[in-house]
Amino acid sequence: MPSPRPRLLLACCLLAGTGLALPHTTQAATACRQGEAVRIWTTPLQPSPDEPLQVIAIATDGDLDAVLITDPHGRQIGLRTVRSGGPPWSWYGMRFGPVGGTHRIEATRHGQVVACTEVQVGGGTSDRGSGTWDLAAEAFYSAWIEHLFDAPPEQSLSFDSLGPVLRDPARNLLYDYLGAGEDQRLAAEPDCADLPYFLRTYFAWKLGLPVAYRPCTRGSRSSPPTCQAPVVEARFVGTSAPATLFREVSRRIMDVVHSGNARTGLQDDATDFYPIALDRSALWPGTIFADPYGHVLILAKWVPQTGEAGGLLLAVDAQPDNSVTRKRFWEGTFLFAQTPSAGAGFKAFRPLVTIGTGRRQPPNSALDGRSGLPAFSLAQASLAPVDFYARMQQLINPWGLAPEPAYAATLAALMEQLETRLTAVANGEAYLRTRAGTTVPMPSGPAIFETVGPWEDYSTPSRDLRLLIAMRVLAELPARIQRYPELFVLQGEHPEEAAARIGRLHERRLDDRFITYMRSDASPWRLSLRELYERRPALELAYNPNDCVERRWGASPATPDYATCGRQAPAEQRVRMEEYRPWFRETRRPPR
Repeated sequence: MPSPRPRLLLACCLLAGTGLALPHTTQAATACRQGEAVRIWTTPLQPSPDEPLQVIAIATDGDLDAVLITDPHGRQIGLRTVRSGGPPWSWYGMRFGPVGGTHRIEATRHGQVVACTEVQVGGGTSDRGSGTWDLAAEAFYSAWIEHLFDAPPEQSLSFDSLGPVLRDPARNLLYDYLGAGEDQRLAAEPDCADLPYFLRTYFAWKLGLPVAYRPCTRGSRSSPPTCQAPVVEARFVGTSAPATLFREVSRRIMDVVHSGNARTGLQDDATDFYPIALDRSALWPGTIFADPYGHVLILAKWVPQTGEAGGLLLAVDAQPDNSVTRKRFWEGTFLFAQTPSAGAGFKAFRPLVTIGTGRRQPPNSALDGRSGLPAFSLAQASLAPVDFYARMQQLINPWGLAPEPAYAATLAALMEQLETRLTAVANGEAYLRTRAGTTVPMPSGPAIFETVGPWEDYSTPSRDLRLLIAMRVLAELPARIQRYPELFVLQGEHPEEAAARIGRLHERRLDDRFITYMRSDASPWRLSLRELYERRPALELAYNPNDCVERRWGASPATPDYATCGRQAPAEQRVRMEEYRPWFRETRRPPR
């Protein structure tokens, strides 16, 4: 969990090719400047004496040694910092009770100063940067996303909406950045497609940056979505915009964008996002993942593999009920497929650059990586799903995993999905419990996955499709060990022997692991993982909020927990659900 956040933050962004390497002992007194790719940010805009001073140092070209502060009296201290790996590499630290006057902040690497700035505490105004999405701004955005959703990897991280996250000074490095109490009553309830745009717009508002977005189609069975010319919003630039303007702009953007914005074709230039390589140097926090069926996730943190534990790639997403949850990368969460109806995979925001007096989003050919940002890449376009997941597993665990840790990680991810579904189903139950006699209208055909209103808020077809995929992935891990032994550390063991051992482990865990849901009479009911696997056919029809909570967990008149069920979806809805059952049985979402 991030440490408590003070009002004053220094964000020192060190980027590739700083062009600044000054020996601290001989040149610090005369040379304090930003290199071509060095940026030092301060917050709030008008720093005051006697407020804690927080520092964040960010590098895209390697780690740092230390961050030093020299106060107006010439006293120098080294900050005690917390690191995050990169790229970008991040350092966080705090200086308590700075006095008024000029403070010098230096970041060092190998004994040399690689970034330096002077900050006037009291009576000064902070430098907000160039007002463009340059490399420094993009690196700061990435670090801000990582800090916003940081927590120990083993900790479950979930929020009712984005609002509590942004209003938490310990998480939000830009909390009260403008010094106007602008975050105290901020409403923040984006859904999955809106979340990347909302976060991008919030960051732009605070740092005085422009934002761009495009009206897009939703695509068809045979072609991905296409977009119109970008709408550029520049009213944040060069001013401290009030929260009312942010609300106006963010609401307008969320009224326009949808899942089609992320699913545009990989080769398309007229897009808000562009595909990048499957490489650790390209997959920064803040990168989005667009699955072919419309869901969007945002990368939040890489947890490197160690000798004791496997690595993790963590991401966050928002749901139709506005909840925000952190999830790990695996096949049950990140759905990847090659389909003519979508350009799926990892993508970065297309930068908004200033040319003359205008702003535009550069074409793919200009995104060659020379700016320091991830380059445009079609590497994902030719990958079959099995190769995509194998590549990601190599990135997350470059040393490979023994079969037992691999099984444990997959099981943990499945249980994580079950826990989040508990909340989603409970939300639907609470909605209908307070509206006796209400029936939620059910859309027809593929629209069950992407309509609006109460069905979108309280049904779970997309979530349940992913859950069924997750259950299949865990059960098929022994077969995967046999099929792809190169992905596992077998130490000479035959793949068939390792697979059989994991099969026996799976049989034991089916009884060890369980969830507990609240029945219609508010009594708790425990379901083992084995029971959930036995109920897979019933879970293919468990997404309708008009059904009682027992049915939504696969109960039937033949199971003991069904006794408290007092509600059932209308017969015509049940008939259509049976018609749609093959989508869930075959774990494939239908084309539009």
